[in-house]
Amino acid sequence: MSGSSGLIGSALVQALMRSGHRVARMVRRSAGAEEISWDPAGGELHPGDLEGMDGVIHLAGENVGARWTSARKARIRDSRVGGTRLVSETLARLRRPPRVLISASAIGIYGNRGDEVLTESSGVGDPTDDFLVSVAQEWEAAAEPARAVGIRVVHPRFGIVLSLSGGALKRMLPVFRLGVGGRLGSGSQWMSWISIDDAVGAILHALSSETLRGPVNTTAPEPLTNRDFAETLGRVLGRPSRFPVPAAALRLALGEMADGTVLTSVRALPTRLLESGYRFEHPHLEGALRHVLGKEPATNFPA
Repeated sequence: MSGSSGLIGSALVQALMRSGHRVARMVRRSAGAEEISWDPAGGELHPGDLEGMDGVIHLAGENVGARWTSARKARIRDSRVGGTRLVSETLARLRRPPRVLISASAIGIYGNRGDEVLTESSGVGDPTDDFLVSVAQEWEAAAEPARAVGIRVVHPRFGIVLSLSGGALKRMLPVFRLGVGGRLGSGSQWMSWISIDDAVGAILHALSSETLRGPVNTTAPEPLTNRDFAETLGRVLGRPSRFPVPAAALRLALGEMADGTVLTSVRALPTRLLESGYRFEHPHLEGALRHVLGKEPATNFPA
C-alpha cells in the first residue's frame, strides 16, 4: 500500500490488519520490516518487492487542500500521475501480478456540474480550464499498463472524507465550535461526502468484489448542499451556523483553489458500490457526523 500514513491509508492499514491481512507499506525511505522502499519522483520501484502480492492499494498523492501555487500544482499532478504510472508499469512487468489494483481517484474528475446527478456513467468534466479535472483524468489513465495485462483496476473516486484526523471536517470544526460557522459562497453547491469508516469499508469491499472495476464513486448515497451541510454540522455541535463566507473572500484567501474545491458543485451517487452489494454504515450526514464526533444520536434521526 502506498499512502499508508495518510487520512484514509492509516485507517485502512488498521482495518486490514484486524482482518488478518499482512500489509507491506510503500515508503519513501529505507525500508524496515513489512515495508517497501520506493521513490516515485525518481521512478524507482523494484519489481521483486511486489511479486506475488494479492492486491495493491495506491493512495499516495500530494495534498490539494492548500493554496495552489505553480509549484504546488506541479507536485499535485506529478505525485498522482507519475506515481500511478510507476506502480502500474511495475505491476505490468511481474510474473505473478496481483489480482487487483485499487488506484485512488477523486470526484473532482466531474468538474463543477451544478445540480446534475452524477453516476459513474456520467461524462467527466472539461479539462481545458479545470485543474482538478485534468489531473484526475491523467491520474486514472496512468493505470492503463496494469489494466492492459488483465489486472482488475478499481478507481475509487473519493468525495469529502469525514474524519477527525484530517481533511475538510477537521479544518471546519474550530470555526463551527466557536459558533461562527456557516455556508460557503451561495451554499447551493453540492457536497459529496463519505465517513472515514465507509471510505475504508468501500476499499475492503472493492478488494474482494470481482464485479467491481473502473471508476467507483466512493461517496455516501445522500449528498447535500453546502448550506444543508453547514446547518447539519451546527445542529450536531449545538452551535449556530448563520455566518456565511462570501465567495469573493474565499477567492481572495484561496485563489484558484476556491473555485476548484470549496465552491465547486459535485452531486455524485455511489451507484456501483450499491449495485455490488455494499451497505453503508453511515448513509446519512447527521448520523455520520454524530459517529465521527462522538455525539449521541438525535431522537428523530431518519431510519
